[in-house]
Amino acid sequence: MIKGLPLWVAWLVAGLMFATNAAVAASNCKFVKVADWPVRPGRGWAIVDGAVNGQEISVMLDTGSGTLILRSAAERLGLTRKQVPGARAFGVGGETYVEAALVDELRVGQITRKNWQMIVAGEKDFGRRVDVILGEDFFEQVDVEFDLPHNAVRLFEPKDCDGMRLAYWATQGAGEIEMESFSDAGSRIMLTVQINGKAMRAQLDSGSYTSVLDSSAAQRLGITPDSAGVVRGGQGGGLGGKSVDFWTAPLQSFTIGDETIRDTTMRFADLWKDATYRSTGSLVARKLENNPAMLLGADFLRAHRVLVAHSQHKIYFTYEGGPVFQPRITPETAPTAPDDGTKAGAETH
Repeated sequence: MIKGLPLWVAWLVAGLMFATNAAVAASNCKFVKVADWPVRPGRGWAIVDGAVNGQEISVMLDTGSGTLILRSAAERLGLTRKQVPGARAFGVGGETYVEAALVDELRVGQITRKNWQMIVAGEKDFGRRVDVILGEDFFEQVDVEFDLPHNAVRLFEPKDCDGMRLAYWATQGAGEIEMESFSDAGSRIMLTVQINGKAMRAQLDSGSYTSVLDSSAAQRLGITPDSAGVVRGGQGGGLGGKSVDFWTAPLQSFTIGDETIRDTTMRFADLWKDATYRSTGSLVARKLENNPAMLLGADFLRAHRVLVAHSQHKIYFTYEGGPVFQPRITPETAPTAPDDGTKAGAETH
């Protein structure tokens, strides 16, 4: 371990650290870049190369999930799995069975971790598109820059940067928005946005292919599947075995920080309808609480350069071009195939 850095740096190979070329400001602030990962182009999500026990894998960088290996990938990789008594995981698509597997070595870029008991979950086979999800339990320990317009994700370790603006690339300034504290949000990136002028609690979820409103939030805006301009948008899901129905609705406005997007569209679905559990000895199914009103997904990241400054509980962003949300869908262009892209991270209960 490199002295003075947090525990996660046990992942780092010796000599990996280097200072960013762009000075944040003329101060004592040092914004040290500790990883620069090329993102596979054309995937929509942030997918990077990795390896498990020397076998090449695809790693999704997913701020809406905890770190885990998909069950189908664990089978392909020949990992021995064992039960985890008392562990339960939920998300879009309902509950997923939780196991664990010992991984001798996980490598993501030049970062490695050895002898790690990894959570195994997921009821669907995503093929070779995704094998491992690197989640917010990892990213919350660093500042992470999503630069999907330039096919890169970068990790930073700030030094003496309290109060400094960390969007080092933004010569013309950057938008800013506060994140909820860890005590309120847990291992999630939670923020408040405005939709049609109403405040909504959103989760930044890089693993959700598109942004999506929960149907309860849509109803508060007067939007239902029968509303004018709403079209059916197929089905999707997450780690659970069930699917949810999606619709696409026109929105008057979406505001994050000082950026407002007008006359756009967004998907909505009953995201948490299957995210229920039964307490021990109880026959009553209960819905998990504290779910966000919307998932701010990878479509937002594809149109922006975004720095999640966990060190400051703040997000910096600049618009880089292109449509921010799903382009307007008509009945003629609505997808007919299931969409397994939109998903929420598993929550242990």
